[in-house]
Amino acid sequence: MRGLAWAGYAAAAALLVLAGCADNPMVVNGRLNELQQQQLALSRQNQELQSRASSLDHNNQELEAALAQARQQNKVLEDEKKLVKDQLASLNAQVARIREEKKATEQRVQTLNASLQRQGNATITPNNSFLKTLPQFNRPDIFVRRDGDVVRIELPAAALFEPGSAQLRTGALPLLSDVAMELLRDYPSQIIGIEGHTDSDPISNALWRSNHQFSISRAMMVYEVLVTQGRLQPKQLLVVGHGASHPVVSNATPAGKQRNARVELVIYPETTG
Repeated sequence: MRGLAWAGYAAAAALLVLAGCADNPMVVNGRLNELQQQQLALSRQNQELQSRASSLDHNNQELEAALAQARQQNKVLEDEKKLVKDQLASLNAQVARIREEKKATEQRVQTLNASLQRQGNATITPNNSFLKTLPQFNRPDIFVRRDGDVVRIELPAAALFEPGSAQLRTGALPLLSDVAMELLRDYPSQIIGIEGHTDSDPISNALWRSNHQFSISRAMMVYEVLVTQGRLQPKQLLVVGHGASHPVVSNATPAGKQRNARVELVIYPETTG
């Protein structure tokens, strides 16, 4: 625009100069044509500069968008890194606790053995026979594993509850009935914990203030079914809600969140007797 203004001023000045040459029309016409060509060239140059500026603005917007996406990806990686560190710290703490409990148990056994040997040369050994054979379920979404001196049975929340609620799905009762039969057969007198777990998404239902309350409600629903329909004794069962505190995998993917949303049945070595 500044170039156009300059060209206009130059044309006006030239007209004033040429006013004294009015007696020579050819000179005046030639000068006017020259000025018009200069003005046209400046106009084209200005359009090219505007086009380049627009292109640079577009490139800058694309770079800013790419930078924002890279920052978001970096945040996700940092969150996953922190989650892995937290899981590792939790596992290390569990291992340390199990080692301490094992050491204490061995010391108690040694003390009892020493006492019994003085009385009649009898010995005792810890009763962990229930760990030798794990229960089997004909479902790929039910995971059974040893965890130190306990057995954990993972029941997926997606198979038990309606999304975002503690209401049982239609197929949940047959599933829990099969699980209860297995528990009665393999662990008729063991203490069994019912632990509720959620994924990392914040709770969106106004019935619960937190994922911990939500996980407890789901665990209590399983408790009611196991007692009323599974014929398990209430004194056998413990109900706990962990919320999102103990994921088994990363929550960074939908599949990971689905795995972490679960109810675990924890079989302890202690019995009700």
